[in-house]
Amino acid sequence: MRCADFIVKEPMVIGHECAGIIEEVGAEVKHLAPGDRVALEPGISCWRCESCKEGRYNLCPDMKFFATPPVHGSLANQVVHPADLCFKLPENVSLEEGAMCEPLSVGVHACRRANVGPETNVLVMGAGPIGLVTLLAARAFGAPRIVIVDVDDHRLSVAKTLGADEIVKVSTNIQDVAEEVVQIGKAMGAGVDVTFDCAGFDKTMSTGLRATRPGGKVCLVGMGHDAMTLPLTSASAREVDVIGIFRYKNTWPLCLEFLRSGKIDVKPLITHRFGFSQKEVEDAFATSARGGNAIKVMFNL
Repeated sequence: MRCADFIVKEPMVIGHECAGIIEEVGAEVKHLAPGDRVALEPGISCWRCESCKEGRYNLCPDMKFFATPPVHGSLANQVVHPADLCFKLPENVSLEEGAMCEPLSVGVHACRRANVGPETNVLVMGAGPIGLVTLLAARAFGAPRIVIVDVDDHRLSVAKTLGADEIVKVSTNIQDVAEEVVQIGKAMGAGVDVTFDCAGFDKTMSTGLRATRPGGKVCLVGMGHDAMTLPLTSASAREVDVIGIFRYKNTWPLCLEFLRSGKIDVKPLITHRFGFSQKEVEDAFATSARGGNAIKVMFNL
């Protein structure tokens, strides 16, 4: 089994979106105590390499990240984790919301990379979990108009409920790109300043590159295809910048503030809840695999 460049060679514990209650702290830990509720940032970087020294620790080649082979994940009753990667939850933020800081961090990091602000019209390709948190993050960063695109009616209806200004249903046929770019332009009613491709396929990137205004940006968030055939020459001639993201860095404090203040509400994304018995674990993964109306399936241990 392979996940991008990571190969699963033996059984492993999965899970990297988590929050919990501290049971014990090390002797040198002063800012946390047993009983504190915390959200966990799941990646432990080396802090010695060039990327870490530059502050881009998410690019650390020696990152030890929950559920990334061969590192076990957090779907367990107990985990041991560095105190500086455990962030105390505000009183009005639940453990479930704390666990949602991880996917939300992807959207926050993407918005930072693309410099989203109050004058940025945003197009989101894909209304899956990451597309939806990117929608929420873009709005929190001040984006005045957000259009979201997907092939699924239910996901688009969720996006509309979460605050998308317009939704556009598209096909999976790359021959439809030109026509769909026109639909997106009409839905936006203005130039697309930033496109977030939260799917990462030939068609979604091609659509984003063509839909984005001259001088705009396309941020590749999703990792659907490793190799793509894209209209880069025409995008280059319009000086459309292509940027990428990988995970996130220094996002938990801002995510928690967005949740504390109510600027972002992630609770509607948590569609299913399960305990931690063998049957419930099997049922939870089956629910997630079926798709349908499932967005985030949460375990309460």
